Amino acid sequence: MNSILNLKRFYAVAFALVVGVMSGSCDSDELEDPSLQNVDNELALRISDENLDLEERFIGNELSFNWSTGTNRGTGAAIKYTLEIDLAGNDFSDPLITLAEGVKNQYSANIDHGTLNHRLLNSGLEAGNNYELEARLTAEVTDASVEDQVSKMTFSVTPYKPVSSRLFIVGDATPNDWDISKATELTSGNQRRVFVYEGKLSEGNFKFAVSRDDCWCQDFYTKDPDNDNEIVYNEGGSGEDVQWTITEEGTYRLRVDLLNKTIEITPVEDAPFSELFIVGDATESGWNVDAPAAFTQSELDPFVFIYEGNFAPGEFKIFAGPMGDWCGDWYRPQVDDKGIENGAVVQAPGCEPDNTWLVTEETAGRYRISLNTATNTIRFNKVNLHMVGDAGPNGWNINNPAPMEYVNGDFVYTGPLKAGELKFSKYQGDWCDGEWINAAENGQSITNTQFITTFGCDGPDNKWRLSAGEAGDYEIRINLDTETMTVTAL
Repeated sequence: MNSILNLKRFYAVAFALVVGVMSGSCDSDELEDPSLQNVDNELALRISDENLDLEERFIGNELSFNWSTGTNRGTGAAIKYTLEIDLAGNDFSDPLITLAEGVKNQYSANIDHGTLNHRLLNSGLEAGNNYELEARLTAEVTDASVEDQVSKMTFSVTPYKPVSSRLFIVGDATPNDWDISKATELTSGNQRRVFVYEGKLSEGNFKFAVSRDDCWCQDFYTKDPDNDNEIVYNEGGSGEDVQWTITEEGTYRLRVDLLNKTIEITPVEDAPFSELFIVGDATESGWNVDAPAAFTQSELDPFVFIYEGNFAPGEFKIFAGPMGDWCGDWYRPQVDDKGIENGAVVQAPGCEPDNTWLVTEETAGRYRISLNTATNTIRFNKVNLHMVGDAGPNGWNINNPAPMEYVNGDFVYTGPLKAGELKFSKYQGDWCDGEWINAAENGQSITNTQFITTFGCDGPDNKWRLSAGEAGDYEIRINLDTETMTVTAL
């Protein structure tokens, strides 16, 4: 008798499922995967690490959340998922992080450690403290007859204090002695949070500051008392203040790795030139060897010269002087009409062979050029602008910010903006790794086009803010050469 009843129940449930699928077959809110037409699957949330001690060395690692489908009670309706993170004990009225909001047919979400740390610190949490957080997954069935389902779980996270995105050398061995307001800034190396100084050092001592603030109470990096090749982080100027000593005046290369807390000190030869210039119809200089646009010599590495500007279709080469002399010293590519590619350069005086780089319609744009006169190599980095913020299309996603289009020297965004905040980045990848275009004052209207340029996380982290009444379609143009911005409501 029981087997007959069970069989009847099976057919009843199966019939209800079939009817649900047939009746909802034209409804955009039905489940796309028939295997998820479940009746009593319990919503369950899982996390990849319940005790997370964040470290800046591993910012690319990810914290992962996965979940089961929950149930639509056999209605055939789709299920929308929202995943939020808040401090344990809070009510999620203003969650710290929202990883998924109303998504369908998605059963996982990830956040990298760097972004997680940035969001937690921006929410007022303090580095070095351990916090109990709570993740809440809400499953909303698009059929109103089925009640929402919720799954929660707690986990702990300890944020870290990011190491400085800038570094300055100060001391009586350095060019500006102990005047910290004029301390020489190190350049960023190819690796994250690796800094390089290349220049003159006199007999004397030095250490590293994180800013030019005229206060010896700021953070410093000093020498490990037991190892000349290791550094010590002295927060607020605390610690033993052990300094490095130069015993013989000369040109040195310093390579400082803040994440691994190491330093390399190497004597080097002097740079062959103190000035370089860009010449060619692809550039702002045109074919002018009397007053061409100059490169900037790196304060940290005198062998390295930097130029950033807009490049139109045409040719260019790099001039070392003397002014007005077409047969003076040049840096040229190894072959004529060389594309915009990283590689070797040839340094030689004279008019021949007159090889040049060639910019085409396809490669025109804004570039940052780095020429290393020690290795005779050149690097081209294309400069782009991106929109970052919840007012824009890609939200607070620094790994995939909304790109702006380069149009004849302007960076242009055309499209919708929502109520919220935004700013602009010249890079993507990590919050503290490059330059930003920030509002002149925090919270200013998008119609106020005054802006400042900041580096990394040094701030001020000013943003434009759009009210609900300002939301709509806009065209935004930013010109980095003229340092102007125009905003037009469409």
